[in-house]
Amino acid sequence: MRVIAGDFKGRQLKSVPTHKTRPTTDKVKEAVFHGIGPFFEGGDVLDLFAGSGGLGIEALSRGADSCVFVDQQHKAIQTIYENIKTLDIEDRSEVFRTDANRAIKAAGKRGLTFNYIFLDPPYKKFSYKELMEALLNHGLVADGAKIVCEHDARENIPEEVGHLKRIKTDHYGSNIGVSIFE
Repeated sequence: MRVIAGDFKGRQLKSVPTHKTRPTTDKVKEAVFHGIGPFFEGGDVLDLFAGSGGLGIEALSRGADSCVFVDQQHKAIQTIYENIKTLDIEDRSEVFRTDANRAIKAAGKRGLTFNYIFLDPPYKKFSYKELMEALLNHGLVADGAKIVCEHDARENIPEEVGHLKRIKTDHYGSNIGVSIFE
């Protein structure tokens, strides 16, 4: 795994040493960022189900101001810490080991809002509709925010959730789908 573009272009990232995570491939990552950027002039990022932190780190490399990384697996959290330390971006990063719903509630209590939100949960284990409703209900979605959902290509993704509308869905191979909401 590597950073595709921006300040950290070409830098290698460690992946989580377990079969429980599924790193986003370079091809999919490149397509995702061309769909929402490809570069940013600031903005805050939430990388929910962060795994190694690759999506959030890519956003920081491309100009985002800060990123909150969330995962509930111990090995994933260790890997995120190693990656952000290697890139010297600790001052732009927060890392939390907790489940998605607790993280959403905690961020809402802190009054945080995000311009870019990455949802890449284990396939078919979470409802994207429920996750986006929780993000909206807790006030985490900034005006004009983009939400990126990586999902099983066969999964039925809603057209809209609250005021969020799906603007694009692409498939990569027979297994991976990416839908973008704004």
